[in-house]
Amino acid sequence: MSDAAHAAQTPAPAERKLWGYVVEFDDVDALVAAAEKVRDAGYRRWDCHTPFPVHGLNDAMGLRETRLPVLVFLAGLIGGAGGMSLQYWTNAVDYPYIISGKPLFSIPACIPVAFELTILFACLTAFLGMLALNNLPMWYHALFRSRRFARVTADRFVISVEARDRKFDQEGTKAFLESLGGSPVETVED
Repeated sequence: MSDAAHAAQTPAPAERKLWGYVVEFDDVDALVAAAEKVRDAGYRRWDCHTPFPVHGLNDAMGLRETRLPVLVFLAGLIGGAGGMSLQYWTNAVDYPYIISGKPLFSIPACIPVAFELTILFACLTAFLGMLALNNLPMWYHALFRSRRFARVTADRFVISVEARDRKFDQEGTKAFLESLGGSPVETVED
């Protein structure tokens, strides 16, 4: 087989598509100020990455409260009610057995099981809900290819804007991020 025929049969490497842009900042104050500007500009698919928790960053980003506490509370109620219902059914309905004149159903006797099921359901919901709401586990992310993002865990602060944002414009977004005063904007491909 000739080289030309072999090249024709070999598939071309997949063209990488634009994932978004990354801009790096040297300190917390610059990051928070830039986050407020990105929020006010109307971007929805963007994030701030820091090596440690930054107080006030959630407000600067305009993040809303999570639904997880409500889900955990409801799961705890379901667990407790399920525990009480199960014990009522087994003791008073399914197999009513009178021992020494004791009542068929007694709330104090059922508290330990109901309490344990409340805790079990709440804990499982907190763990699985946190994973689901954070889209975890995530084995790969396009930002892992970014040179600037690699230093986030050490000493840098980064804002990333995704290309799938409704407001994203290749030239306009890049110019906007450059105006924030960070490092030169890095293009991230997926």
